[in-house]
Amino acid sequence: MARPRIKDVARHAGVSEKTVSNVINDYAHVSDRTRTVVRASIEQLGYRVNLAGRHLRKGRTGIIALVVPELDIPYFAELARHVIREAEKCSLTVLIHQSGADRAHELAALAGFGSTFVDGIILSPLALTADDLRDRAGFPPTVLLGELLEEGADHVAIDNERAAREATRHLISLGRRTVLAVGGIDAPGLGTAEARTRGYRAALAEAGIAHDPAALVPVDSFRMPAGARAVARVLRDGVRFDALLCLNDQLALGALRTLYEHGVRVPEDVAVIGFDDVEGGRFSVPTLSTVAPDKAAVAKVAVQLLRRRIEEATDPDGGDPEGADPDGGDPDGADPEGARDGADPDAGRDGVVDGTGPGVQSPQDRIVAHRLVLRESTEGHEGR
Repeated sequence: MARPRIKDVARHAGVSEKTVSNVINDYAHVSDRTRTVVRASIEQLGYRVNLAGRHLRKGRTGIIALVVPELDIPYFAELARHVIREAEKCSLTVLIHQSGADRAHELAALAGFGSTFVDGIILSPLALTADDLRDRAGFPPTVLLGELLEEGADHVAIDNERAAREATRHLISLGRRTVLAVGGIDAPGLGTAEARTRGYRAALAEAGIAHDPAALVPVDSFRMPAGARAVARVLRDGVRFDALLCLNDQLALGALRTLYEHGVRVPEDVAVIGFDDVEGGRFSVPTLSTVAPDKAAVAKVAVQLLRRRIEEATDPDGGDPEGADPDGGDPDGADPEGARDGADPDAGRDGVVDGTGPGVQSPQDRIVAHRLVLRESTEGHEGR
């Protein structure tokens, strides 16, 4: 039996092929009743959009890459889950690549792995420089995550400096005056750790607390063992402190273990707060206060930006609509006219056209929300 086509769905539902196309592409200007009837026909006939044809017609593979430093860091694992979920909504498949924070691996990813099998890349760089990113001619469309290395690329992040300032203010509001920054970096730079350190220092200055360079506790990685070792070192050295701002939850969880082993009560003796709101912090003893980035929003915005850049790269003049059949015959998932009728008139217009080509948007710098999540590791003290 031949697989059903869009014209079969239209005949079964008693509507035009254009209307079926609009329902498939989820355009707004279709009545709820018509949408229900068309979807029922799609289900009864077993109609499925030909995704391979959809991508091939536009010169795409339907695959995007997510490149993160380390997959076993919980933040990146949780972020990957959200990116995959958002990509699936757009009929995209996600290839996940681990760079190991190695510049050569990040450069290879930026170049599309020397192949054309990915349509675009979402990249969380740690080793790349602004010079590495400046000339991307011929590279796949790319969206950067984390701190901004340059202004010429789409970028999604939280305001790390502001978030660290808010977290430090919370510790100070508890009456804590000797706050150590585990993972803090006393150097200029554009990285996440540098931004969070600036926020930490700003909060101290606001409270009239003198900054002691010794309060920045260096780490050799951002994993739990490094946090445990760092806090063990300051305890061994006799450093006095009553609060820890840990620059990620992994460091904070390691710190909690060392404090427990040394008989230091949390939060009675030392208040602890981290970053990232990973699942482990909700089950630690005590549970971990943290800065929670909206990971779902980071993923959603990154995928949206990347889809726009892919559209610009492969279909700069609008071209055929999504879902058109590759053989030029009966459209499979969209109609050449219907794809535009009923389309959101504001879709893809929230950037400034930079004049580099039809519909090409200037680079977007998107800041996603974050919030403080206060749990047992800081709660229940004076000042609350």
